[in-house]
Amino acid sequence: MLRYELKKVFSRTSNKIALSLLLALVCLTCFFALGVSWVDENGDSHSGPAAMARLRAAQKEWAGVLDEAAIRRVIGENQRIHSLPEAHRDTVRDSNITYGRGQGIQEIRSLLNCSFAGGFREYDYYRADALTTEDAPLFYPNRVRLLREWLEGEARDQFSEREKAFLAEQYESLETPLYYDYALGWTQLLEYAPTVVMIAMLVLGYLVAGIFSNEFTWKSDAVFYSSLYGRDRAVKAKLRAGFCLVTGAYMATFLLYSVIVLGFLGADGGNMAVQATFGGWKCFYHITLWQEFLLTALGGYLGCLFISFLCMLVSARTRSAVLAVMLPFVLIFIPSFLANISGSTVQKIIGLLPDQLLQTGTALNLFNLYSVGGRIVGAVPILFTVYTLLTVCLWPIIYRVYRNKQIG
Repeated sequence: MLRYELKKVFSRTSNKIALSLLLALVCLTCFFALGVSWVDENGDSHSGPAAMARLRAAQKEWAGVLDEAAIRRVIGENQRIHSLPEAHRDTVRDSNITYGRGQGIQEIRSLLNCSFAGGFREYDYYRADALTTEDAPLFYPNRVRLLREWLEGEARDQFSEREKAFLAEQYESLETPLYYDYALGWTQLLEYAPTVVMIAMLVLGYLVAGIFSNEFTWKSDAVFYSSLYGRDRAVKAKLRAGFCLVTGAYMATFLLYSVIVLGFLGADGGNMAVQATFGGWKCFYHITLWQEFLLTALGGYLGCLFISFLCMLVSARTRSAVLAVMLPFVLIFIPSFLANISGSTVQKIIGLLPDQLLQTGTALNLFNLYSVGGRIVGAVPILFTVYTLLTVCLWPIIYRVYRNKQIG
């Protein structure tokens, strides 16, 4: 029965087109994720494996513990580059030459811009150019200082005192100095992962929408329910088909995307703390890039599974594939409109909506905090716990709803 249900899904021309579209969009996303270039000594940009090898080699020269001595060397190198004649000429080629000379320290330079920013939420691309080697000891203390100033200033009404203390403790307990390495493969992979997951979710929602409504569309519901196992094994087969379809398609999609990006850009730096990257500098979770990748992959899978089960429930309840197909769009895009509504309560609600699972990497960098059992925790652990339980609960609900359908 399971094979028969899966065969019905894959035999439809529209579903084949949807899968082809999914593959095309994943490849397009990979194209953008791999849109990284190397700038040579003449200011010309190059792409391809050879260019990536040169970029990797340049950044590998600065790999190691990012202690005070390393920060001094980076600041010194940045000063040297910007003291050269090309750095003071106002032409595009000279600007490209100056940028190319600093590609090896580009990621650390971005961290300097974050650490020495004028405010917690500010960023000045040229801030690092004004630093001297004497500023090096402030690199890590500035991270905590800017957070505290923000919590007591601009964000003083956004968090409770316990939440402020929690964030400060998380920042102070980060083990420093950090280790730095070339990690472009992971940072590019994680940046575009939400796009891949959301595309997969929309296609999966379309594929599973008809699993429970087809019998009513084809006017074969009377035969289905009057058969010997129509209200028992056949319904379970539909549920298993939906589960296998979502699991197989999602895993294949995410694996294909990961292999292409990491295969081209390299998988170096997976054990590096996320705070050692520009995108994760403000993160309060103490995790590595490899762990963020796992959370992103598992969060996307759980989100796709939960929303797909909701689609199947709507399909089983309403007998309509159209309504079921619309559900993923609503769950993904409605939070974008709600985000414009001010208020900490609204933001806390938005932080726990299922779309957050589809962009777990982004959720890890948000300061959505909740009190659970007297403890302050971030949104990500709650999202994984709540939606795992809800997904498990949806299975018997869908079974009962479809099993007890009346023929009419």
